[in-house]
Amino acid sequence: MGLFGALAEVFTTNLFLYSWLGVLAGMIIGVLPGLSATMGVAILTPLTFWLQPAQGLAVLLGVYNSAIWAGGVSAVLINTPGTPASIAQTFDGYQMVKDGKIGLALNVNTIYSVIGGLMGTLALTVAAFPVARFALRFGPPEMFALAAFGLTMMISVSGKKIVNGLFAGALGLLVSTIGLDPMHAIPRFTFGNVNLLSGIPFVVALVGMFGVGEVLYQISERVVQKNGTGEEKLSSELLARMGRLLPTREELKESSLAVSISSVISVIIGAIPGTGGDIASIVCWQQAKQMSKNPDEFGEGSYTGLAVTSAANNAVIGGAMTTMMTLGIPGDGVTAVLIGSLMMYGMQPGPRLFIEQTDFVYSVMALMWVGYLMILALGMLSARASSVILRIKQEYIWIVIVGFCILGSFAINNSLFDVCVMFVAGILGFVFKKADIPLGPFILALLLGPIAESNFRRSLALSQGDLSIFVTRSITVVLLLLSVVSLLWAPISEAMRRKKTDSSQADA
Repeated sequence: MGLFGALAEVFTTNLFLYSWLGVLAGMIIGVLPGLSATMGVAILTPLTFWLQPAQGLAVLLGVYNSAIWAGGVSAVLINTPGTPASIAQTFDGYQMVKDGKIGLALNVNTIYSVIGGLMGTLALTVAAFPVARFALRFGPPEMFALAAFGLTMMISVSGKKIVNGLFAGALGLLVSTIGLDPMHAIPRFTFGNVNLLSGIPFVVALVGMFGVGEVLYQISERVVQKNGTGEEKLSSELLARMGRLLPTREELKESSLAVSISSVISVIIGAIPGTGGDIASIVCWQQAKQMSKNPDEFGEGSYTGLAVTSAANNAVIGGAMTTMMTLGIPGDGVTAVLIGSLMMYGMQPGPRLFIEQTDFVYSVMALMWVGYLMILALGMLSARASSVILRIKQEYIWIVIVGFCILGSFAINNSLFDVCVMFVAGILGFVFKKADIPLGPFILALLLGPIAESNFRRSLALSQGDLSIFVTRSITVVLLLLSVVSLLWAPISEAMRRKKTDSSQADA
């Protein structure tokens, strides 16, 4: 079919409608502080079970792309990021609002989110098939090394809580062993319950941890939106006088180089498993500040500062999607959920997807292109109405989310047992957040654990128990070396940072 044929199909079938529904849902999810793209995609994934795979992905990709963009709306209006990826947009966006440039700030978020997203989608379109062809050379040893490399990302997604992250990852690995043994089909840790023979449903666990778990955490912290007070009043008053809506030619020219460089950097960051838009936007904001002739303007309402961060957190998506579709390794939390979605549709992300489901791959690319055009139109038309969504009471949102979690979990297998698993996962997610234990390592381990185990055992079966099979194949050796570097990088860099701090204090 090709990309142009897929684009024509999107515009001539109901895929266009499903993409619009996803974009609208993503806008609501992204604007509301406390929700996230991961949470939105996880909740809506089971509800797409009745749709065709392309239709379901149209909704989920619309939510993914739109939520990241819309997270910048609340970051700009009330200095509160709607999604974690929007954190760096608060650095300059809210200051622009306070300076009376609300229309410009909102439209800069929209325009550069679309530019960054299209740059990422271009990278996906150009790089996906070559990477998939290369990945076809992967046998069980290479797949084990790749999964091992993905598991080492538990360090990077743990932030400063490395011990907590390793604990979460170890627990995820243990949970991933529940069910039938992948080689001999012997039940493990099922305790005689037939519902556990197929293991813990990945999507159900995600829905519980990111849906119910987040709701329980917000209730416990009494994170209730303050309607009509403080900063929201300020936003409401300023909305009445939007000010200048579009950037000048000079502003576009001044920011073009920084935005281009940041988009390329963000695509690369997105392709690295375990990273995300929050990391990319902060890195690119700092890099743009160092490049700027007027670095003092950054953090004080800089046009370029907001443009760079808006482009960066959206360009990440293309890189993350490339890694997810070609290698079956999640680039970030949302692509981890999307892997579960594809599995639910009966598809396995990885190089064979590009051979067996080529038309579907092109449809995904087309939906990414079309989705960003929808975001551009919606963002430019809805700037004045953006603050309305912010006034929805948090209690109503909690009720809707829990309802969707129950409905979605039941819908996957028409099983009340899955609903119970979802609530248990929700309680576990709540405990993790209260104990400051990151969810990312648990999710990575739950997803990659079975891949690592099955391919490790297949490799030993091929070599008749000879472990040298992992050090005699070039791709496997490179991936394992990257895994070692990934494990050692965090403690080494932390030790170097402490040594530098100690030496500077001694000099003082």
